[in-house]
Amino acid sequence: MPKERDDLLRGTLDMLVLKTLAGEPRHGYGIVSRIQQVSGDVLQVEEGSLYPALHRMERRGWIRSSWGLSDSNRRAKYYELTDAGRKQLAASKEAWTRVSGAIGKVLRARAVGA
Repeated sequence: MPKERDDLLRGTLDMLVLKTLAGEPRHGYGIVSRIQQVSGDVLQVEEGSLYPALHRMERRGWIRSSWGLSDSNRRAKYYELTDAGRKQLAASKEAWTRVSGAIGKVLRARAVGA
């Protein structure tokens, strides 16, 4: 079961990062900050999870990176969505909607024999 759990968490993180990059290119800290802000501080992505995910998504062609300057005038790697990344985001959102809907049905189901 741990591998399936890891796959689910990895897919969810990928989807959140892709969604965050759909708006504009961002550096790693910008991605983490945006996810935390939009989720009302409920979701907090650790660097140890983010950077391997970014490298994996870049290898898959979902994002690309380039160097630039941050708001604080520091050199930073910026990530942006590719066309393949937009397609992956759409597929991920569809799968998430289907799975979360199914989970909702189970949670709302009346217990039989209880």
